[in-house]
Amino acid sequence: MTDSVRKNARLARARVAVFTVFGVNGFLLAMWVVHIPVILERVGTGYATLGSLLLLLAAGALCGMQVTGRLADRFGSHRTTIVSALALAVVAVGPGLATAPWQLGLALAIFGLANGALDVSMNSQAVVLEQRYERPIMSAFHGVFSAGGIAGSLVGAATLALGVSPPVTLAAAGGLAVCLIAWAGRHLVRTTPVPHRSSSGRRGGYSRRVVLLGGVAFALMLCEGVANDWSALQVQERLDSPASVAALAFGAFSATMTLGRFVADRVSARIGSAGVIRYGTLMAAVGMGTVMVSPVLPLTLAGWALFGLGLSGAVPQLFTAAGNLESGSPGADMSRVVGLGYLGFLAGPACIGWVSEATSLTTAMAVPLVCVLVAALLAPVLTAPTTPAAHAVIRVGAGRKRGVREPSALR
Repeated sequence: MTDSVRKNARLARARVAVFTVFGVNGFLLAMWVVHIPVILERVGTGYATLGSLLLLLAAGALCGMQVTGRLADRFGSHRTTIVSALALAVVAVGPGLATAPWQLGLALAIFGLANGALDVSMNSQAVVLEQRYERPIMSAFHGVFSAGGIAGSLVGAATLALGVSPPVTLAAAGGLAVCLIAWAGRHLVRTTPVPHRSSSGRRGGYSRRVVLLGGVAFALMLCEGVANDWSALQVQERLDSPASVAALAFGAFSATMTLGRFVADRVSARIGSAGVIRYGTLMAAVGMGTVMVSPVLPLTLAGWALFGLGLSGAVPQLFTAAGNLESGSPGADMSRVVGLGYLGFLAGPACIGWVSEATSLTTAMAVPLVCVLVAALLAPVLTAPTTPAAHAVIRVGAGRKRGVREPSALR
């Protein structure tokens, strides 16, 4: 076996390993979400208390993101990915074991901490692998994350229908995740630890590019959060549709979001990361505008579908850019951009709730409409100088048009 063949095989295994980690993350998150009603009944609390407890999950996730960025730089993203993924698999059963609100809050804080750590780690690992491939492959990882979420929802729904208790289901899901991560961990790309340095060259500072990338991530993930929590309710309010029909809005959004992520890499290779965000967000703006003015269900569903398709490839491009900055601290940069994006994901649904109280839910959709338009204006931030490895990704993508061949391992 030649060195070239061995290298090709290692790259292929590493890519499958990272796919596995992303899929496991989506699967475990969905398993928690689908069990929320049963867990609330077991704990004996309502939606108001759940809202407060979810803040603990969010706080844990943000802490995990910020701490893990520096750890990934110091010890390598492959190590932090393995540790955080195994931790998430183990603590996934925690919410199912809770019998009191304080226990559920503690379990969610720990679950959020592990999930935030994994979010930064696996995206950092994906950036490293993308550098080895020298072409865009980031969006497909996020597509597998979405597919893992769909699988988790289906499995969770099936076990609930069969009457399996949440602790048993969540423990089994965690056990399966441990086995998958044990295999994937052997094939992740080993990264060289780097001394921590802030994005601005000063301890604890944020560079202008990190702030801009984080701002775009905030705007785009705010839109995702709005679609997740409010799409069905918007259809129900505007068109007076029954809940079963209104749920199709989120289905249309999530379906095109997932499918779009599997094709966004090819689009990025042809038009560049900035092009994906610019044209994708303009497409999303058309979709949201359609949602706001549509008087009929088919057109409204088409609007939500277009909104999801436009957003699908945008966030992965930001994570790639964050991991390729010239600061020398890719993990820290990734944690900052991911953290700001996550804040947007949390802030979006709340913002819509406040605006809709004063106007209407459909009028409140002007908030995500403005956000995608701002993101389109800020798309050029992705074209600023990055590391040499990032330039190689762009060159190979553009070179395909000019007839430049990639190494066989990278095709």
